[in-house]
Amino acid sequence: MRPIIEFDLDKYRLMDSMDVVAGLDSRTVLTQLTPTEFEHLVRQLFEAIGMEAWNTQASKDEGVDAVAVSRGPVFNGECIIQAKRYAKIVGVDAVQALAGVVEHKRAAKGVLITTSWFGQARHTFAASHGRLQLIEGPELVYLIKEHLGKDVIAGSIPPKRRPRAR
Repeated sequence: MRPIIEFDLDKYRLMDSMDVVAGLDSRTVLTQLTPTEFEHLVRQLFEAIGMEAWNTQASKDEGVDAVAVSRGPVFNGECIIQAKRYAKIVGVDAVQALAGVVEHKRAAKGVLITTSWFGQARHTFAASHGRLQLIEGPELVYLIKEHLGKDVIAGSIPPKRRPRAR
């Protein structure tokens, strides 16, 4: 028998859901969505992946755009989600802020999703934390196609990285 797990969602300021996926047309550019539309799209993605998810209210959300819970036998817990609809690199402060919220809320995982990209220092920080996952524009495009059946454009292209001199 599968155990019943209750999550305390009262620590989040949740809001009513909006269906953004239905409004996506062929090759929608994600950076042209409003910030609220983008946050709801990300929530819908987590639902399509198989989690229960809710968006938080915009004010006093402690940087939490959505929260998702999994009651599965392998991953069981709360996931804090931050959605960044950016055209440029995501700053290290956003990754550090997510780490702080994950600790404060005692969440099992934190996911930072962006239409743009993260620098190497951000990936290193997330890996050293152990409970953070970073999803960049191309990965987001893939996940939307795979789980929502929509062909979208992230909206920004990361600069080419130059090889380091030795």
